[in-house]
Amino acid sequence: MVQYYLPSGMRFSTLEERRQFYAEEFNPKKVAEWFTSALYRIKFAVIIGRHTKIYPQKYQEDASTTIIIDEYKDLQDLREQILEFLPEAVYYDRNIYDEGDRQVGQELAFDLDPENITCPIHGTLADKMKRRQGLSFCEIELEMVKNETIGLYEFLEKQFSDLRVVYSGRGFHLHVLDAEAFGLSTKQRVELAGQVKAAGFHIDEWVTSGEFRLIRLPYSLNGMVSRIVLPIKKDELESFNAISDRRVLPHFLALATF
Repeated sequence: MVQYYLPSGMRFSTLEERRQFYAEEFNPKKVAEWFTSALYRIKFAVIIGRHTKIYPQKYQEDASTTIIIDEYKDLQDLREQILEFLPEAVYYDRNIYDEGDRQVGQELAFDLDPENITCPIHGTLADKMKRRQGLSFCEIELEMVKNETIGLYEFLEKQFSDLRVVYSGRGFHLHVLDAEAFGLSTKQRVELAGQVKAAGFHIDEWVTSGEFRLIRLPYSLNGMVSRIVLPIKKDELESFNAISDRRVLPHFLALATF
């Protein structure tokens, strides 16, 4: 198992901790409030243990695959399916589907991860990849990507009016919920990603272009760092501390001292 370096207090969640979180803390009502489209058409996905190598033994062969959950009665049923898999990560599909399961749009999003930041200590992403530490990050990178998120928000609000910020457990996601953004073509998304990169922001272009359509589900658990994926307000970003903010600490870590 590759051991990634992480900020103090962040670590992989055990299977029992994942079970505890989804049985006792996961809030389907808050998840429902997040979505603006018809809930029954939303597709979810789980990755059981691709990066942590922690998974139920019976799912060993599927531990690294992306499992789509598109058949569920309601969000309580979704919770039961998550409890069956006990995944390290839960996502939702940003595509918008009509009643015939045809894609009619996609939510626009920007993904900023700390490992993409050039760190004065750990170097570039290429440097980290050479050391097999491509998913590692430190407190410095975490603070730098937070500041970059603030800058990107201010860059995007010149063009869009309905922006949401989500702390992903590692970095940050910016979701654009303006109606016209859902209808952007692939070409327009690629051009927008290029503009953002040219302005100096380190985003995952696959996410913005729509090529990678999955994004972390708000209020789920990021099992790589034992943090809750949390929507936060833009004016909270500057003072937000991803290591110690009690809102992102699951119960199994809440009594710890940071």
